Amino acid sequence: MFESSLQQLGSALRARQISSVELTQLYLDRIAKLNPELNAYITVSPETSLAQARAADARLAAGNADALTGIPIAQKDIFCAKGWLTTCGSKMLHDFVSPYDAHVIARFNDAGAVNLGKTNMDEFAMGSSNETSHYGPVKNPWDQARVPGGSSGGSASAIAARLCAAATGTDTGGSIRQPAALCGISGLKPTYGVVSRYGMIAFASSLDQAGPMARSAEDLALLLNAMAGFDERDSTSLQRDKEDYARDLAKPLNGLRIGLPKEFFAEGLSGDVAHAVEAAIAEYRKLGATVVEISLPNSKLSVPVYYVLAPAEASSNLSRFDGVRYGYRAPDYTDLADMYEKSRAQGFGAEVKRRIMIGTYVLSHGYYDAYYLQAQKIRRLIAQDFTEAFRQCDVIMGPTAPSTAFKLGEKGDDPVQMYLSDIYTIAVNLAGLPGMSIPCGFGAANNGNPGMPVGLQIIGNYFDEARMLNAAHQYQLATDWHSRAPNGI
Repeated sequence: MFESSLQQLGSALRARQISSVELTQLYLDRIAKLNPELNAYITVSPETSLAQARAADARLAAGNADALTGIPIAQKDIFCAKGWLTTCGSKMLHDFVSPYDAHVIARFNDAGAVNLGKTNMDEFAMGSSNETSHYGPVKNPWDQARVPGGSSGGSASAIAARLCAAATGTDTGGSIRQPAALCGISGLKPTYGVVSRYGMIAFASSLDQAGPMARSAEDLALLLNAMAGFDERDSTSLQRDKEDYARDLAKPLNGLRIGLPKEFFAEGLSGDVAHAVEAAIAEYRKLGATVVEISLPNSKLSVPVYYVLAPAEASSNLSRFDGVRYGYRAPDYTDLADMYEKSRAQGFGAEVKRRIMIGTYVLSHGYYDAYYLQAQKIRRLIAQDFTEAFRQCDVIMGPTAPSTAFKLGEKGDDPVQMYLSDIYTIAVNLAGLPGMSIPCGFGAANNGNPGMPVGLQIIGNYFDEARMLNAAHQYQLATDWHSRAPNGI
């Protein structure tokens, strides 16, 4: 069952070949066995999950099941889920039990999916390695000495290790796509506004976007069908006609125009990653696609722009965590100001405090025009580069990350090198475009260890998720990278 697609699991459940309770218990047993080493989950509640599974079985027996009814799905611990501990990977929320469901959680509940647990993540989604979590680092199932990527590293690790059928993630600067690449799974960041942010604990509101993570593009389409939709509680949610994101999966790729940004294949890209991506592009040519070289001249500015805008929004969003209403409060303080200072100093980790300080600085009087306003202007130029590029191509492809998974602790003392892990993904968030990563091979083997997974990034025009999923699915029909599993898992 652990190697079955979501469609296969759904068919087995509807045919009563297995019950949701049995399937959920299989995953819970596997989590109990493997999670102590991988640390992919923060919270697991077998009683709650099995209760949902029993309700799903009743729904299946009544014949009113949806595509995801009874399927166990893990939820990133950034989504509020009623009755569940919701920590966002932070000491600040170490005892917060949500009184309501995020829109994404509610959509999966409506579909009859089973919440298998809350996955580990970088604290408040700030990180690229899943090492900033208050609950400890997540390990990559392909090599437990290496990172799974972040901030959705817990979800990516859980999928790769077959600790869930699929999972949710969030992507602010690449936090779905980069861990998907490093763990050898598929992940999709939709167009900004397609999936509601209601109940998703905010990091940078103009960049944050929820999306699905799974083993294949076909699975991503089914998940996005459940997640997408207008929500009046989110002012950035887009009111659009409902789509079936699986509608174009079977279309051939004849005539598909693939744009290759020359900036994505320049200095800084690891040779083994470049080789795997080039081999994937060659496969696309065999499938009938054509390739054109394009340029995204301002993409080199995406990292500095992001690390002005995202911390600025974070400093505002995280101001609510003050020790007064909910969350961590310092045990000893003298007055209100001292309580604020100690609660925030003790409740936030180093990376979160670093970004709050940067954000507060760039928004302060005398620096707003010099930094924040200029960054917003460059953000517009980056979006315009994509608009121009899509006049020449249908999708853009390139590497998801500049290297394969690095070792735990390798970049912890160098924030700039850590930030550069997202150099190919950040521009997509700045422009609000959809992007995804799919497995396309493995890097070079070293010291007797097999190579680590490599991800191919596919970027689409606004609301072009169905075309991206079609391109990914056809590639996955022709290759088997997405079906590979870590040794011993």
